[in-house]
Amino acid sequence: MRVVFVFIFVFLFCVTEAQEKVSFTASDGLKITADLYEVNSEKPYILLFHQAGYSRGEYRQIADKIIKFGYNCLAVDLRAGGEVNYIQNHTALLAIQQGFPADYLSSRKDIEASIKWVTERSEEPVVLFGSSFSASLCLLVAKTNPDVKAVIAFSPGEFFAPELNIQSELKGFEKPVFAASSERENEYVDKMLSFVPSVNKTIFAPQKGGEHGSKSLWRSNSNNQEYWLALTMFFSKIR
Repeated sequence: MRVVFVFIFVFLFCVTEAQEKVSFTASDGLKITADLYEVNSEKPYILLFHQAGYSRGEYRQIADKIIKFGYNCLAVDLRAGGEVNYIQNHTALLAIQQGFPADYLSSRKDIEASIKWVTERSEEPVVLFGSSFSASLCLLVAKTNPDVKAVIAFSPGEFFAPELNIQSELKGFEKPVFAASSERENEYVDKMLSFVPSVNKTIFAPQKGGEHGSKSLWRSNSNNQEYWLALTMFFSKIR
């Protein structure tokens, strides 16, 4: 029993030590802050992007679980954001202080910069993981970016009207997609992804309840285990 306790303690300690704050620059010059959860630089990376008004803190619980699937994680502060789980969005603060555009669509530059930073560290294609508006941006970026292998999209939606219609933009999308939502969002998400071939997409929602965005994976969500099971099955498909 003592041996088991020591093993668990060491494992958890290693996970904590794997987190490192890093920074890199978007194409327009804005400095981006992110948390790096790197257990092995030879393993592939999942890039984690938060929902509106949030920060990289949205993934404090989630990243620790994902690395157990054999991935490194990079949780990124996008320029459109705020604070969550006591973690302030430093990218958003800088954007305001320095006069950079901080709207949803401008956050695309931050996602593209994140991909560039990771691909300079690893030759493995990346997986994009988005929540709410960033889920839609991940789909948009992934369509044409050869460095992106797949997308995990929690509660994607049409957040960019009238400038952009995501449903139309997804015509010809050919990469694996896992799209999750709450029960009430499911029909809407299914319609938005109607142009993605069925063979490439997995759409999940619980029969009852759920949360908007990746909060569905938080322990505070009563049916979080349903989401984790569905996500685990998707990981097995894209390995």
